[in-house]
Amino acid sequence: FSGFDEFEYVKEAIHVQAEEYILKPVDAEELKAIFIKIKESLDKEREAKQNVKLLETYYQESLPVLQENFFSSLVEGKMRPEEVEKNIQDYQIDLHGPYYCAAVIHTSSKHVPTGISLMLLGVSVRKLAEERIDSNWHAKFFSNLGNTVILAQMDDPASVKKLTDDCDILCRLARTVCKAVVTIGIGPVCDNLSAIDSSYTGALSAVSYRVLYGTGRAINIAEIAPSETSAPYRNEQDQLAQVFKEVRMNDAVSLKKAIHEYIVSSAANYANIQEYHVYVMGLISELYQFTKNTQLDADQVFQSSEDILQTVQKMEKDELEVWLSEICLRMQTMLKEKRKNTTKTFVTKAQDYVNQNYSDIDLNVDKICAYLGVSSAYFSTVFKKETGKSFTNFLTDIRMKNAVTLLDRDEKTYVVAEKVGYSDPNYFSYVFKKQFGISPSKYKNGKS
Repeated sequence: FSGFDEFEYVKEAIHVQAEEYILKPVDAEELKAIFIKIKESLDKEREAKQNVKLLETYYQESLPVLQENFFSSLVEGKMRPEEVEKNIQDYQIDLHGPYYCAAVIHTSSKHVPTGISLMLLGVSVRKLAEERIDSNWHAKFFSNLGNTVILAQMDDPASVKKLTDDCDILCRLARTVCKAVVTIGIGPVCDNLSAIDSSYTGALSAVSYRVLYGTGRAINIAEIAPSETSAPYRNEQDQLAQVFKEVRMNDAVSLKKAIHEYIVSSAANYANIQEYHVYVMGLISELYQFTKNTQLDADQVFQSSEDILQTVQKMEKDELEVWLSEICLRMQTMLKEKRKNTTKTFVTKAQDYVNQNYSDIDLNVDKICAYLGVSSAYFSTVFKKETGKSFTNFLTDIRMKNAVTLLDRDEKTYVVAEKVGYSDPNYFSYVFKKQFGISPSKYKNGKS
């Protein structure tokens, strides 16, 4: 209210954000109208604030769904790098890395306990995973294509071996606690979230290797295919990628089926001879790239002194299928033998290490795995498969064999115990008697 109509007073009213500038004398109706106007303005402001709060509440309630959708798009490679950073902030996700690794939890549909659906069994396994996977991984859990996916973070890429062991323990717990047969595939480590789709693809591939390595365990793709480099087969090459996947497996029937489907669908897409020649060139290039990725000898694979391109370009569709089948079956056999030789070398190194270090009191699975650079889960499976006995039993056999040699030289029992890796002579005597049915002292007396 003012009795002055000078501009300076009006200017000051604007400065203090006055709603109205009313000159005296004031009419009652005019004053009432002004108050009604102010009330309506305040009501609108209050309503707007309430709407913002409602939106904020709705947004917070929707965050879990938004985060799940974000993670699914991320591992499927559907996001640009700039979108990744923006969504991490918008969806309040803590992903600081600096290294990342995707793991896929696959629950077998063939071993579902009575009285529970596969979906509920998967939920139970996910809950167990969230409870049991070490918080040191700062892991994020989400569902994608019917599987639970773990996005783990780590400071050192070598930590993936520990992650593999933790996942292997989770597989055993799932069988005991949830009565579920769970296989967990671990993909390669990456240092950029934009590349996590490659880790996810590797994890899915690792899960598919359960037909070779068995279910109910963790499978690290870097351990089962250590010599292979990434070969990104995209949508237009899905069927050829399936052929190469079957090459890595041991099933010749499935391989031939994949080749037939690839030839039927691919060769029919080329309307003229020029397009067909380009197609054949691409196929041969992919075959050579696969031999390079898997470190196979190309001369042994193709076994031809002729110009392969010229030869294959002249083939009819049926002839091409026969030729491709021969090449792929040969690669399958070579990979199987290569994998077998690699495994034997791996086991031989472990056996040599034990023979040289059996006197080490601290020698155990973890120490031998650190020496070999693999996870204990993978090592234990391969070692038992190749030798027919567990690592612990093998170590005990070596120690007992050397203990007998030392006892034959009339060494004292406590000295023998220490020399073969036992800090406690009483425990050594217990193991010796369990192994041979007689105590070390009686064995010495018997020899005397």
